[in-house]
Amino acid sequence: MKTMPKYTLLRLSRPLVLLLTITSLTVLVGCSTPRTKPASVVDRSGGAVEATPPGYYRVKKGDTLARIALDHGQAPRDVAQWNNMSNPNLIEVGDLILVKAPAGSKIAAKPNSKLSANTDTPKTDAPKVDASKPEASKEIVAEPGIRLSWPAKGKVTEDYSDKTKGIDIAGKLGEPVTAASEGKVVYAGNSLRGYGNLVIIKHNDTYLTAYAHNRNLLVKEGDLVKKGQKIAEMGDTDTNSVKLHFELRVNGKPVNPTPYLQ
Repeated sequence: MKTMPKYTLLRLSRPLVLLLTITSLTVLVGCSTPRTKPASVVDRSGGAVEATPPGYYRVKKGDTLARIALDHGQAPRDVAQWNNMSNPNLIEVGDLILVKAPAGSKIAAKPNSKLSANTDTPKTDAPKVDASKPEASKEIVAEPGIRLSWPAKGKVTEDYSDKTKGIDIAGKLGEPVTAASEGKVVYAGNSLRGYGNLVIIKHNDTYLTAYAHNRNLLVKEGDLVKKGQKIAEMGDTDTNSVKLHFELRVNGKPVNPTPYLQ
């Protein structure tokens, strides 16, 4: 029997080898080629954050109604009423909160004519600011005429800054805390984190003062107070030492109260 040469076997197997090679390459290319149309991700948020209308505030994580009201110079009760809130403690991230009084609505404190036309201090007299201080020219100065009495006796241990938003006055536990000017108590409680037992007094549509870290509160929301009236006892709630943290807000914005204290 005649044996077939080896080269003949190789020549006859080439078509099969070629077929197998092409098949293998096709499989490899199919596996390695990226998708021309990747799976789409649907953005259900609308693609952008909706703009906040004038006079409104959009709730962020960690907000409380009392904090929102304080930062906009309003009474928490007014803000709750303007927004028809049956439970002011139930606000959600993304909610729009009206922070400006709608037309015809009643607000917690009407403009104080005695404050704007103070007989003891002429309205034309501007608060004295130490020009030698580099930061003096950057301070926001309230309208001339407003004068505040010191809310507590003691040494100022923390000056005003963008971080503190007010000043700290050291003292002893139980010492009196007094109203810096006449007005209406628009908040008395402890729902603002970092303030402890807090009193907020609204003097008119523009000015508001806050008194934090008290041991006891001697006034309640809605009370009318006079300048120098005892409103609380100094304490150390939500802080590490006995002190009064005092803030002055002008249209909701914190300003340095020191030039207006006498």
